[in-house]
Amino acid sequence: MRLGVLDVGSNTVHLLVVDAHHGAHPWPAHSEKVVLRLAEQIGPDGALTEAGADGLVKAVGMAKAAAVGLGADDLIAFATSAVRDATNAAEVLARVRDETDVRLEVLPGADEARLTFLAVRRWFGWSAGRLLVLDIGGGSLELAAGIDEDPAVAVSLPLGAGRLTRDRLRVAPDSAAPPPAEAVDELRAYVDGLLEPAVAQLTAVGWERPVATSKTFRTLARLAGAAPSGAGLWAPRRLTRAGLRQVLAFIRHIPPAQLVELEGVSAGRAHQLLAGAVVAEAVLRQLDVDALDICPWALREGVILRRLDQLGPVGA
Repeated sequence: MRLGVLDVGSNTVHLLVVDAHHGAHPWPAHSEKVVLRLAEQIGPDGALTEAGADGLVKAVGMAKAAAVGLGADDLIAFATSAVRDATNAAEVLARVRDETDVRLEVLPGADEARLTFLAVRRWFGWSAGRLLVLDIGGGSLELAAGIDEDPAVAVSLPLGAGRLTRDRLRVAPDSAAPPPAEAVDELRAYVDGLLEPAVAQLTAVGWERPVATSKTFRTLARLAGAAPSGAGLWAPRRLTRAGLRQVLAFIRHIPPAQLVELEGVSAGRAHQLLAGAVVAEAVLRQLDVDALDICPWALREGVILRRLDQLGPVGA
């Protein structure tokens, strides 16, 4: 079947269309995204701004039209932390439904962690043993660990790169100066404090293979010397704690407007990279992880795999 997955994240609205069936590798047929940075369009009252809602409705409508045009048999549409945490989420979801006829499923944070874990498990297989999976999004940080396809522990924390950039570092994409050292130190202390309970839960489960997903981790790994995206999906990529520390020490002194000049750094997320690096360093330090494997599959693939599992084998 041809399946469309619409991921309304904290940074982008991403449509992925794949050809797949139960038990088979889902092969991408089409991918397109719109950068909205919804995590940064939350007002002081906690509500998604009118401009943010307008942009979301337009992006969802365009994505649905593209999926229909590509012959998708089904469209799974879901939203994560930016919409989930907005105080006007119900109104925004109703508007999206009324104007586009797309019903967005709001994923709880723990479900995000579980579905991402499922994707990583399927990618690496049972030989990976007990997994630790980390994912830094725009609005939240997901962590999970376990031996099965469903993790023993799945945690979501409000430590997304976009959220922290907006609330803690307060830097704009075109800022000509890096955040002051005091702001970075305060952010690190804040992240450390929120992480401690989750670290205890994950450590109690344990792991043999630590893995990271998400654009933030891929970018940090690229800056630390991992293979570029042009090397292909199958190229092994790793991020060491030593390499991450070097990247963090470097980028904290670079203005956001100049970070985009670094290879592998996208314009839409450049100003969020420092906050993401602070979170990544804190997680690896507190969990005492020396190196991570980077997995190309994440939440979208987990959603696809779950749907295919529900459908069952062809002809069943």
